[in-house]
Amino acid sequence: MEKITRIESATVVLPMTDIDTDQIMPARYLTTTNKEGLGEAAFADWRYDKSGKPVADFPLNQPGAADSQVLVAGNNFGCGSSREHAPWGLVDFGFRAVISTQIADIFRNNALKNGLVPVIVDGEIHGWLLDNPGAQVAVDVVERTLTLPDGRSVEFPLDGFSRTCLLEGVDQLGYLLARDEQITRFEQQRTWQP
Repeated sequence: MEKITRIESATVVLPMTDIDTDQIMPARYLTTTNKEGLGEAAFADWRYDKSGKPVADFPLNQPGAADSQVLVAGNNFGCGSSREHAPWGLVDFGFRAVISTQIADIFRNNALKNGLVPVIVDGEIHGWLLDNPGAQVAVDVVERTLTLPDGRSVEFPLDGFSRTCLLEGVDQLGYLLARDEQITRFEQQRTWQP
């Protein structure tokens, strides 16, 4: 996982509400344990027609979408089943943050463990982002802020542990492994009492 401190990018807007994990990553792609290449499968049933050709007007198929690191989605993004492949696919596509008014808890936790920053904003900011696809925004993990092109800056919720993991570029296990010497030293110094 790469370290994430600040993301500056144009947005891709997917305004639909209740986008569930089966829409983000269709079930037929869940047999792999390899994250590479899943970007092509992200939103596959919406991005490609029945013959496998890209749907021209789908937002992720638009010019510049492949260079965007920020996805703006409708309310209740990532609902449905626990599917770690969903954030895997979004990250492999190139996204580093997803913005919505509500992000499902399980998806949010999976996103954080895989280097995808979930940004929750109020309805006013969200509405502006939906109405201005391609807007250049900044997601600052250090400050926990989203900044719009007009200079408005809003805070978003991000717990301290997840923030630390994003800044260090590690998941929960990586965080513990990086502290192996400290843990070993503590265990050696600890005395057991019956």
